[in-house]
Amino acid sequence: MLSPRRRPLLVPVVLCALAVLAAGPAGATDGSGGSGTAAAARVARLYEEAAKATEQYERGRREAEAQRSRARRYDELLDRQRQEVAAVHEDLGSIARAQYRGGGGLPLTARMVLADDPDELMRGQHALRRADLAVDRALGRSRRAEARFAADEARATAAWQALERRNGELAALRKTIEHKLLAARSRLAGEANASVTDGSCPGAVRLDQPEPRSSRAWVAPVETYRLSASFGSGGARWANRHTGQDFAVPVGTPVRSVGEGRVVRVTCGGAFGMQVVVRHPGGYCTQYAHLAAVSVRQGERVGPGRWIGQSGSTGNSTGPHLHFEVRVTPEPGSALDPVPWLEQRGVPL
Repeated sequence: MLSPRRRPLLVPVVLCALAVLAAGPAGATDGSGGSGTAAAARVARLYEEAAKATEQYERGRREAEAQRSRARRYDELLDRQRQEVAAVHEDLGSIARAQYRGGGGLPLTARMVLADDPDELMRGQHALRRADLAVDRALGRSRRAEARFAADEARATAAWQALERRNGELAALRKTIEHKLLAARSRLAGEANASVTDGSCPGAVRLDQPEPRSSRAWVAPVETYRLSASFGSGGARWANRHTGQDFAVPVGTPVRSVGEGRVVRVTCGGAFGMQVVVRHPGGYCTQYAHLAAVSVRQGERVGPGRWIGQSGSTGNSTGPHLHFEVRVTPEPGSALDPVPWLEQRGVPL
């Protein structure tokens, strides 16, 4: 089931790898090899580029829709103008026919001689002339308005077509970035699996992070996700029951600490692969497992929304996802259902 809080798939993650620091957690190496951290940083940068390209594309798409709306309004205005011009033409025809029936075919002098009231005839003639002038002015205004609207419509259409071309270029750019991101994710996953197989973790990847967009005390562990295996569900890959909530996300997705706390464990190997455990005030611990990279060290303090790693598929995993647990202790075997636990803290999944 898709999260009701779903955001655009490529979340704007403004990441930039700064340095690889020596890792202090149990089971970690000094990160001297650094190949996995380089891949993690590349994935992070590509996330940023893809997010920017997507943002530009969406902005261009909205502008194109606005141009289409303006073009439709111009069409409606032109239609009304054409109807007004047609009505004026019809009125002019009626006047001409009335003139003809009233002796319009005779010279004015002859009509004055034959008229019972020459003064009334002259007044009528003046009225007809004024009507003719009014009709001519109305026709002129209509023609000018139609030409103006037609020019505006042409400009709007040209602008819309330019936007469409730009959107096509942005779509191609986004596709190219996504292809690069796919390749970088594959490399990151391969290097993470190799590290876990060797029983060693690369050093923590230090990444620049933007200011938190929310002052909430608790957040979801990933911003965009599809919920997959739930707490307590059965499966051939688990000894008893599933002890957490899985979030299906691509390799390299930024993983966030759900709340304030201290990192008490960063390890590699075993069923959980590369994992981070955070202890929160009040004693609860949260676990983030099957990671492809970590960006914190053991003992480090983190706040809600702080990026602590990147998702992967290390350990006992059939595909890319984040395994998230809530525990009473840092050790396995004390897990609670994380969905109601987060909901109680204002984070519906």
